[in-house]
Amino acid sequence: TDGDMDAAIEFLRKNGEAKAVKKAGRIAAEGIVMADVKEDKTAAIVEVNSETDFVSKNEQFLGLMDTLQEAILANKPATTEEALNVQTAEGTINDLIINATATIGEKISFRRVAVVEKADDEIFGSYMHMGGSISAVVVVKGTQDATVAKNLAMQVASMAPKYVSQAEVPGEEVEHERELQLQMMKADPNMAKKPEKVLEGILKGKVDKHFKDQCLLDQEYFLEPKTKVSQFLKDNKAEVVTFVRFQTGEGIEKREENFAEEVAAQMAK
Repeated sequence: TDGDMDAAIEFLRKNGEAKAVKKAGRIAAEGIVMADVKEDKTAAIVEVNSETDFVSKNEQFLGLMDTLQEAILANKPATTEEALNVQTAEGTINDLIINATATIGEKISFRRVAVVEKADDEIFGSYMHMGGSISAVVVVKGTQDATVAKNLAMQVASMAPKYVSQAEVPGEEVEHERELQLQMMKADPNMAKKPEKVLEGILKGKVDKHFKDQCLLDQEYFLEPKTKVSQFLKDNKAEVVTFVRFQTGEGIEKREENFAEEVAAQMAK
């Protein structure tokens, strides 16, 4: 650009965008979900994906995660779209993702974010598993015991509940599961011999069991398998207000690639 600094910056920006566009169709299902808590009542979980596990462990990627998390906690975006427009010292978060894609050589994507806030009488519990493969944040009230909150975050990370209690399950989801179980029962010849009242009881039991596995309060507490989480909370005079759990790449169809091919592909970049 003949020594024109502004033109050089523009050239590099456009070049980075072009590289990012070329990589847009690739599958990025590895990466990190990072949970962080700020003392002023805010916590956040951020998921950023890469194509390979190698990249998600390098210093540039980890530095990017720290920058993004700091910006998210400071600005508290409500959606992923808002987060991409958050300004940092090096441009927007979207700019940083584009630049990372261009310089690292893999598709890097900012997939999702959740910002959680708490009241004065509540505490956070957070947990990151294996450097960020799974992260969870829990808001607890009724206690100031950080260990209780941390253990609940570990429970959420390990047992993957969808809801705090069955009262939170949407009616349409209950009805869908009821219909699904009913169809399976009709396909079972042994069920045809049972009285209608008995069948209703069996159906209710099957639906209840399905949602008990998905509701935090009904799960077995991971440190005491014979104890329900609801009992653990009662024993500690605590209550779960809400939680968020992210697992890296969940819901993304991963490419099939063996380890040797992955190393060869990385070395060729």
